[in-house]
Amino acid sequence: MGMPKKLMKSAVLPGGGNPAESELRDVRPRNRKSKHWEIHRDIHQRLFLMLSLGSFLFVLLLWSLLSYSEAVNQTFLPKPHQVVVEFFQLLGTSIYWGHIGISMFRVTAGFLLACAIGIPLGIFAGTFKVGEAIVEPLMEFVRYMPAVAFIPLIMVWAGIGEWAKVLVIFIGSFFQLVLMVADNTRKVPDDLLQASYTLGGSRWQVIETVLIPSMLPSLMNTLRLILGWAWTYLVVAELVAVNSGLGYAIMKAQRFLNTDQIFVGIIVIGLLGLISDRIFAFVNKRLFPWV
Repeated sequence: MGMPKKLMKSAVLPGGGNPAESELRDVRPRNRKSKHWEIHRDIHQRLFLMLSLGSFLFVLLLWSLLSYSEAVNQTFLPKPHQVVVEFFQLLGTSIYWGHIGISMFRVTAGFLLACAIGIPLGIFAGTFKVGEAIVEPLMEFVRYMPAVAFIPLIMVWAGIGEWAKVLVIFIGSFFQLVLMVADNTRKVPDDLLQASYTLGGSRWQVIETVLIPSMLPSLMNTLRLILGWAWTYLVVAELVAVNSGLGYAIMKAQRFLNTDQIFVGIIVIGLLGLISDRIFAFVNKRLFPWV
């Protein structure tokens, strides 16, 4: 039994299509508009750059609005141009460059010490179940302890010299690093390891020539994250009886309510962290272009 003619007329559209096609035509433009919101979908690099700059401009606009309208007292929120002037004045002094230099040394030393001990320990924990049983529960337990709580002990153990600051940054980075490296190691596909055994590789050869090279790209990303955390622990480390460093400069400015200098210190730390992160990203891309 066929469709009545009246119904057929209402089903046929002026363009000769049918309702299903019309619905598709209605849906397709909507999908095209919302393609940037699809999960994990790449966007054009120019759009990415514009959105990134836009987020910075938004914060600057909000800051300008609050400060120039004097909605917030100038003592607590300086105007952007005052911070810019202070920024260049401080960078024009050798004392401030000395603060930057010693802070970079402390972060680098703490980070490298954490890497030197944490990477082998993380590979050990991620490769062998025995290693996981020995290492991970202890790391999981200690990593919830705030690094600040260790400062009195560090002062007793290491005094108030440079080692004390380096150890604070080390403690803030080390335990997270071990767990993340162990996770990187476990993510190496088991098929690769089994294929290496099939080809006659010994246990050490599989670790040296397959497991470690396979995990290197993800290890580099982990090191990027840990270096960022090392920078965040800088101010904490420079609370320990110091008279130099960016953390010291910030704390000194806080005593005299020089909020513009506090802003400069925070911005300099952010810029140094961003530069080191970009260097890591560049090296990672050059070494592992297939990732």
